[in-house]
Amino acid sequence: MNIRPNRVKQALAAGKVATIIGGTNDPDLIDQLGTLDVDGIWLEGEHGGVDYADLGNLTRACDLWGKTSVVRVMDNDYATIYRTLDRGAQAIVVPHVNSRAEADAVVAAGKCAPLGRRGMFTSRQGFGVDDYFKTANDQSMLMVLIEDIAAIPRLDEILKVDHIDVFFVAPSDLATSMGHIGNVSHPDVQRTIDGADEDRAGRPRGRHARQRRQRRALHAHGRARGVHRGLPMDPGRGEGRHRARGVRRQALTRQADFRSRSMRKIGRRRPRVVAGAVGPGSGSRSDSMKNPALSKARA
Repeated sequence: MNIRPNRVKQALAAGKVATIIGGTNDPDLIDQLGTLDVDGIWLEGEHGGVDYADLGNLTRACDLWGKTSVVRVMDNDYATIYRTLDRGAQAIVVPHVNSRAEADAVVAAGKCAPLGRRGMFTSRQGFGVDDYFKTANDQSMLMVLIEDIAAIPRLDEILKVDHIDVFFVAPSDLATSMGHIGNVSHPDVQRTIDGADEDRAGRPRGRHARQRRQRRALHAHGRARGVHRGLPMDPGRGEGRHRARGVRRQALTRQADFRSRSMRKIGRRRPRVVAGAVGPGSGSRSDSMKNPALSKARA
């Protein structure tokens, strides 16, 4: 038996953009979104309610639909990272990576020997898989968030670490670390993001799809690979734009249907869905995805 492929990783390796949607921590809603033309599902374990008990069913729902389960963990901790992988995650997002040593720690926790020091207990992804520990290294994906100004001058060194697949520059936390709280449009913040946005060690960049300025920059640079996360309004030209609009319409429709049924069943639970088209650029918001369009849709 072969290990399940990592769809996001395959898309990036082929020089394509990848698509991730986030905002759901419910297996039933993942089923509702399963037929959407996306590559991965973002599961929020830093700012959201995902914990180890949830991950088995959440990642299993992603597996059923062939979507990569992308889990943001709460910190750069050895046990947190490898246990999240053991529970079935195919990709890990690690916040506040500020140095090469911290990037090395991500790889040590996220890769099995000889590449790292991940525990040699199998994962839910490994049951029945031949040569699991090698194929696990091939199919697991590691992403780092660049959220602090301290990381910017060290970015080249961070990205020299092998097996870091994607980096995101997170505008909100970056702006705060620069003293511009809540002002991601400040010229100094934007210049810093643009500087980090340049090609770095051949690594794909993550970008939040709802940031119009970043989307335009992405397409202006003509980058071939990257990851977008968020709710796109117009993430570019041609196929990418139409794909993103279609994903957004379908996601909002299914969210409304799921919300209606869920509230009948369990009261006032209000799941949020954010659709995103992945593009070859960089930078992602690290804060929770809040969008006026969704607020109106939920009203």
